[in-house]
Amino acid sequence: MPLDHLLDRLINFFTSLRLTVVCLALGLVLVFAGTLAQVDLGLYKAQNEFFRSFFIYWGPKGAGWRIPVFPGGYLIGGVLLINLVASQFRRFTFTPSKAGLWMVHVGLVLLLLGQLLTDLLSRESTLHLREGEARNYSETEREAELAVIDATDPDTDRVVAIPQSILASQKSIHPADLPFTIRVKQFFANSQVQDRAADAAEPPAATQGLGPRATVKELPRVTEMDRRDVPSAVVEIVTPQGSLGTWLVSEFIEQPQSFTLNHRTYQLVQRPLRHYKPYTIQLLKFQHDVYPGTDIPRNFSSRILLQRPDTGEKREVLIHMNNPLRYAGETYYQSGFDPDNHGTILQVVHNPSWLTPYFSCVLVGLGLVVQFATHLLGFTFKRRPA
Repeated sequence: MPLDHLLDRLINFFTSLRLTVVCLALGLVLVFAGTLAQVDLGLYKAQNEFFRSFFIYWGPKGAGWRIPVFPGGYLIGGVLLINLVASQFRRFTFTPSKAGLWMVHVGLVLLLLGQLLTDLLSRESTLHLREGEARNYSETEREAELAVIDATDPDTDRVVAIPQSILASQKSIHPADLPFTIRVKQFFANSQVQDRAADAAEPPAATQGLGPRATVKELPRVTEMDRRDVPSAVVEIVTPQGSLGTWLVSEFIEQPQSFTLNHRTYQLVQRPLRHYKPYTIQLLKFQHDVYPGTDIPRNFSSRILLQRPDTGEKREVLIHMNNPLRYAGETYYQSGFDPDNHGTILQVVHNPSWLTPYFSCVLVGLGLVVQFATHLLGFTFKRRPA
């Protein structure tokens, strides 16, 4: 087949109106199936498998293989975006009478691009504070990290954080800032750690730290919105001189586990994934208001002290429902509170493209007005008597 003919067929395919209809129909089926799948998979897993993927995979329960059975959200949205852009440049020439149509199409393109950028760049985390407490980081509770802390200096800790994705996928990890290698002997995506009885037949989870006194059991992944997986791992510390043994790391173990190497003290702790900020937020007061004579919530509010040492900024801010704090590219929403009303939970959203949907909707609406006004004025002038 000649190259020119093949190129023409590709252009005809990607600019076809039939492709637009097929993509929209597939999108409707995807939304319907993804919504139903949330019952069994939960919201987050359904989002990743149906909407944040190029293909939806299926395989028999318990099998180690899966095959693609339906296009995912990224593939449908990507093809629809190419179809929209290609058909715009092929079918429409830019003239004053079609300026509104161009504005509408550009708005739709920005809407699709904005959603893609939101999926790729946005991040949600949580800031949990008790009254009087200050922190310079938020946490992603559904992801974990292994923190290796050099605690030799009593005034400063040096921390090397290893994300959960690396623990789950790599068997040997050698960070450049550490004089040893971390070998992942076992990784449990969801687990339960329990005390081990002295006469138990079950072997200990590890040889060092709390490992000899504990057992770890793998659990099925959870799908409920109000629950989350608690990962654990058994890691071995290997130095050029040999192995120092194995440690059990888990969020069930709250206290750091220590060991010494080359006259330096290191600590191992597994914790929710942290996102550090160049500023601190301190909770001054949490207020939970209810309607008089009832226990129906009327308002939640957190008065916080924002301090940024590099700029000297220091100010109080009141965060309450429908009044978030927008600062340094992040938005802090009032999300929840502790049962004793002395602690707050703030949802931290980092979304560089948050303005794109608003701009897209304004552009589409303005384009429709311009296109309607253009045709209305043209029709009016044509009917005006000479």
